[in-house]
Order: sequence, then C-alpha cells, then structure tokens
Amino acid sequence: MEGRGACIVRRDRFILLECLHTGFEAARVKLSVFAELIKSPPSYHTYRISHLSLWNAASLGYTANEIVDDLKSLSRYEVPQGLEDEIRMIISRYGRLTLHSDAAGPGNIVIRSDSKALMDELDQQTSLEALLLERISPCERVCSSVRRGQLKQELTRLGYPILDYVGYHEGQSLPVSWKGPHFQLRDYQKDAVEHYEGKSGSEGSGVIVLPCGAGKTVVGMAVLNALQCETLILTSNTTSVRQWLAELTQWTNLTTDQIGEYTGEKRQVRPVTVATYQILTHRHSKGGEFHHMSLFDQRNWGLIIYDEVHLLPAPVFRATAEIQATRRLGLTATLVREDGREGDVFSLIGPKRYDLPWKVLENEGWIAEVECVEMIVPMNNLLKHEYIYASPREKFRLAATNPAKVSVVQQLLSRHEGASILIIGQYIQQLIQMAEGIGAPLITGKTSQQERMELYTAFNEGKLPVLVVSKVANFAVNLPDATVAIEISGAFGSRQEEAQRLGRILRPKSGKNKAYFYTLVSEISREQDFSLRRRMFLTEQGYQYKVKYADLNGVENL
Repeated sequence: MEGRGACIVRRDRFILLECLHTGFEAARVKLSVFAELIKSPPSYHTYRISHLSLWNAASLGYTANEIVDDLKSLSRYEVPQGLEDEIRMIISRYGRLTLHSDAAGPGNIVIRSDSKALMDELDQQTSLEALLLERISPCERVCSSVRRGQLKQELTRLGYPILDYVGYHEGQSLPVSWKGPHFQLRDYQKDAVEHYEGKSGSEGSGVIVLPCGAGKTVVGMAVLNALQCETLILTSNTTSVRQWLAELTQWTNLTTDQIGEYTGEKRQVRPVTVATYQILTHRHSKGGEFHHMSLFDQRNWGLIIYDEVHLLPAPVFRATAEIQATRRLGLTATLVREDGREGDVFSLIGPKRYDLPWKVLENEGWIAEVECVEMIVPMNNLLKHEYIYASPREKFRLAATNPAKVSVVQQLLSRHEGASILIIGQYIQQLIQMAEGIGAPLITGKTSQQERMELYTAFNEGKLPVLVVSKVANFAVNLPDATVAIEISGAFGSRQEEAQRLGRILRPKSGKNKAYFYTLVSEISREQDFSLRRRMFLTEQGYQYKVKYADLNGVENL
C-alpha cells in the first residue's frame, strides 16, 4: 500500500530518503541508528543497512522489532517481507554466542551457544580451525584464552558477533579524584560513562562517539576516575599527548611524576602514560620489529584508552587482540575508517556504547552552530587544458591546487576580518604558496613541536588571526577560538578527514556561538566528485552545505 513516508526501502537493504520531504529530518535521525549513509546527492540520500550497523544498534539496546517498526513508519511503500526477515536474522545473531571463563580450566575460555545447530555451523568454518576449538558439549567449545581476540575478530568477520563475559583483570590500583569540589561532568558525559560501564558482565570495552569539542578527553578521564587504575592512553600525535597531559594535570589530583609522556622525544612510563600510535608502530626497517610494542606490558595497566580510535594502525590491532583481558575504551568523533576495518574496532575494542548526534549538542549549545559552504572555483583556460589531458590522479591534484583559490581565500579573509581563521590543505607546495600569498605562518609535519605549540598558543590568545595548517592539524588539536575554517584541498574522498576538519571549529563560542566552514572545490572536476563523498558523514549528522559559485571579481552566485 502506498503511503506518505519519506523513504523508499529496497529488498537489497538500500534505502532512498527524499531530501525535500517534510519528514526528512526525523527520518534521517531514525536511519542514523541502524543504517549508513553512502550517497548524498541533492534529491535522494542513499542509506545501506549492514551487519555492523545492525549489531551496533543492538549493542545500544535496539531490537529487531523496533528497527522494523521504524522502517515501516518511514517507508512510502510496504517494506519487503524478505528484508524484515533478514534484519531479524542478522540481529538475532548478536548475543547468540557468548564467551565465558567459568569451568574452562586454567588458561582456557568457553564459547557457548543457545543452539547445537549453530555450533555445528561453526564446525564447518575452516578459518576457525587454526584456533583449535575443542567441543566439550553439544553447545560448548573450549579455546585457549590467548586466542580470545583472534576468536572475536574472526567470528565477527564470519557474521557471528560474540558477547564477551570473560571479564578483565583489575590492573594496578591508582587513586584518582577530580581536582576541586566544583568540577562537574555535563549530563551527556555522565551518560557516556554510564553506558560504557554497562550492565554486569558486558562492561569494560567499547567505543564512545562524540563530536570534536564535546569533551571526549573529559569522558576518558571520567572512566579512569571510575575504575581507579593505572592507565595507558594512546593518541594520534605529540600535540594531542601534550593536551592530555595538560588536562590530566588541570582536572585531576594526579601529580606530574604520576603522568608520563611516551613519544619520539620522551620515554616516560608512569602510572598514567600517554603515547602516540606513531611511536608504537616505529621500526628501524620495513619488516623489522616494533620496538615499542612492549609498552603494553611494561606496567599492570587496568585500562587502555584509544583516542581517535578510527586512526588505530593495523599493528596496534594485532597487539590489542592479545590484551583482551585489559579494559578498553575507544574515543572518536566518527567510526568511519577509510580502510574498511570498522569490524576490527567492533570486535577488538568493543561495540558502540554511546553515540550522541552532533546536532543535539549544537541545539543545546555545547558545540557551535556551523554554516557549511562549498565554494565552486573556476579554472582558467590554461589549467583546463592541462586538466583535460592529465591522468585521473593528476586531474585531482590539478583541481585541488587550482591557483585561483588564493583569490577566493583572500575574499573570505576580508569577509571575516577580525575572526580566528584556519586554512587547511593537503598539498604542501600549495600551502606554502597560500601562506606566502596571504602573509600567514604555516604549520606542516616538518614544523618542530616547540614551534607548533608557540603558533597554536599565539592563535588561541588572539595574537595570530590566521594560521595555515597541513593535515597535522586534522586531529586532536585544541584551538577553541577558531571560528572559520577554509579547506583548500583534501585527501580525495576521506569522510573522517572532513569531519575532523570541521571539528576544529566546533568548540562553543561566546556571543552567537556561530562558526563557518568553507570547502573550496574546482568547477567541473574530479574534486567535486570526491567532495560529495568527503562531506557524507557530516550530511548524515544533519549538516547541510550551501553551494556558491565564486567569481574571481568578488561576486558570488548561490
């Protein structure tokens, strides 16, 4: 029967959401719980229901009946019966396999199922043979505890997510308290910690998803405070390490000799140690040993925090598979990974425990309202000619580094005179020319850590109105007063990069609490195609981009 819903639900698990429908926003919010946005053209957005999106919904407490009912309420036509059955089947697999330590014997764990047929099905999976599972009853298998991570990883890949009730060792205790009686967590931060702690038997691992500027570091410290144990914190770069150290010193009673920095510059292993992913994956030659992976064993950690978990490198996944007895917390603004390893985050760090939509925090004033604008920049005739005959990859570079973007940036700087402005790009030579053209300092990977911190400090204090930065500023850089971000080039279609770049300006502002995000894209080019993909995650979060055509004489057409 034909209805008036905003969605067309297809049997192949794809959903088309009509953008001009009056129920668009309500439908977008519901779909974001159990489906992934994969295309966002102006007329219809395309979502896909995947195994992982359904299992993450199940981990948050959603049932198959609730998801099917939501689909029925959103759909313009009847939901295909086969799709209903498939959703129920996929969600039913979440929790049918469980992992336990009782009666397993020393050094072993037990896999249990509610079905002998399901166990028989597992026996047919050749990829599980290397784990040496031993059948001890019709519905039980025993496995060595050292294979706990590998087992969870492989079962998730096969479509059998397992709930881990083995538990965790406590780690070395560490008294931690908030500094000062007036420190208060925000309500959503309290909720995030409570969801991480979970119900008895299911707590101790998982991912908390909050936008940049919402205080993920505070949430991490709150979990540390709740568990009262020695903690290893892994993050994306040295700047982020220093910010964690500053926050720990500012907000907790931990002393400086209890907090260690483990980076390329220092090797301090203390009760709370903050390290970079880069130092853990450093080796002297390709194929050589990862010398610093021993950090996982240097103290009796009770908690490992993976900051920016969407950036977790493959070697750290392998190490994480071996330390499943340690509690794990992932923090991120987006679970999107461009390498497709979201399943490994799910199985080895844990499922999504808490996810608060960006627009909810914006509406409550915890993050800034952002106006997103895509500026279409023309190419001159010489560049167009070179572009036509270039290879696909070279086409993207030529479009991304279009020299006309300098003029557009100058216009935007004039429009936002007096604001704190970040100019962000991918190509170093382009950034050098931009910095010289507008007379602003530049931060790249070659900039020393001391110089970076001096420039960031000057920018935060209002002494430096404009700062040009490479991708080193994509992640975990605290620039609370930045109100304008101008993206002049990006990493092809990276959704996570777009989200992180917008995140540089999300911290709440005084006054109108308003920020502006411009992305400059060359007209009729591959850069436009990749731009659509880049902004997909933000579209899913409810951000709408205005599209304006830049005239190099300073006139714009909407």
